[in-house]
Amino acid sequence: MQGVVEKVYEQVVARNRGEAEFHQAVREVLESLEPVIAKHPHYADNALLERIVEPERQIIFRVPWVDDAGAVHVNRGFRVEFNSALGPYKGGLRFHPSVNVGIIKFLGFEQIFKNALTAQGIGGGKGGSDFDPHGRSDAEVMRFCQSFMTELSRHIGPSTDVPAGDIGVGGREVGYMFGQYKRLRNSYDAGVLTGKGLAWGGSLVRTEATGYGTVLFAQSMLATKGETLEGKKVAVSGSGNVAIYAIEKAQQLGATPITFSDSSGYVVDEAGVDLDLLKQIKEVERGRVKDYVERRPGARLVAEGRPWDVPVDVALPCATQNELDGDAAATLVRNGCTVVSEGANMPSTPEAVEAFQAAGVLYAPGKASNAGGVATSALEMEQNAGRTRWDFKTADAKLTGIMADIHDSCVAAAEEYGRPGDYVLGANAAGFTRVADVMIAHGIV
Repeated sequence: MQGVVEKVYEQVVARNRGEAEFHQAVREVLESLEPVIAKHPHYADNALLERIVEPERQIIFRVPWVDDAGAVHVNRGFRVEFNSALGPYKGGLRFHPSVNVGIIKFLGFEQIFKNALTAQGIGGGKGGSDFDPHGRSDAEVMRFCQSFMTELSRHIGPSTDVPAGDIGVGGREVGYMFGQYKRLRNSYDAGVLTGKGLAWGGSLVRTEATGYGTVLFAQSMLATKGETLEGKKVAVSGSGNVAIYAIEKAQQLGATPITFSDSSGYVVDEAGVDLDLLKQIKEVERGRVKDYVERRPGARLVAEGRPWDVPVDVALPCATQNELDGDAAATLVRNGCTVVSEGANMPSTPEAVEAFQAAGVLYAPGKASNAGGVATSALEMEQNAGRTRWDFKTADAKLTGIMADIHDSCVAAAEEYGRPGDYVLGANAAGFTRVADVMIAHGIV
């Protein structure tokens, strides 16, 4: 990186020590903005870059709660409200032991550009806690969520900040938090959270949206080469909502997903994933991937290694950040993988991205390819504001249109700045310019 961009990155590292994931996210964006700044130097005026990498507000709070045995626990809660140029802060809540302020800042920073790409008038934010809901009873999860929302409720609202779910936060957790928010505020603000139940303000397709969108983006990339997903083998990581519905959409489009995973290892099912069985185990029983192998003849669990060791045509990393490193990328390329579409946030390391691009792989960064989730959250907000609800077909059609627009915006931006087919540059440039133009219009705030 050169000049002003390099200076801004050095300031970020100096100001945010020890926050490796945040540094990584900022570097990836700033590096790809060099041709944008060279062509439009006014974007470096009035410390615009310095402002866009600094959150507007960071909130850290104590979350005390009581387990079923009467023991008191203390977790830490976070909400980083990163940028509101385009609209109210929007981004998920993650409950996982790995959560810290650096993780939340990386996710919130990515969210700025992801949300801008949807063209839906939503700003970027993220939050969560180092609480682990896995293995906890419903009553324990409820008490934690109520304590968490008691503080968070001071900082959010339909026109201010609208959280959603993320890793560890599904319909159960959103329900408990919404109930506490309603109780504290004495107000039924359906638009304050997204990912709600269908009976109380939720949107059809929201559960499926991130996974569906990831696959739709892969299909759009293939279309630029005159190809489709029909007949292609697919490796998927993770086994949560994103992975499950990426598998579902890939199957609908004629592909054969053959892997999924959790912390215990990955499953290979060469006959193609039995989606009904996977949904039963993960969504109904809250089980583990090993349970699938016990009930699916021909499937095997691999405890060591990763799904990227399996020869496939398409890879969909849908688990967590930095899960796919340079060695794994080299293996995928060597085995003939030609498409990578990210369902998780920043799942590929910089070395992996470099390997994909050097090999000519169609590679989509998560801020573009997994934007379907937040896009449908914004559609949920729209329905809440109008006190209406669309059917599945309507919501799905809107999601499909948004993902096509995001893809086309990335392609156009990459071509404008001299690197056709570079979806990293395309996504960052398209998202950045949308936010930057509005920040300039709003003055120095």
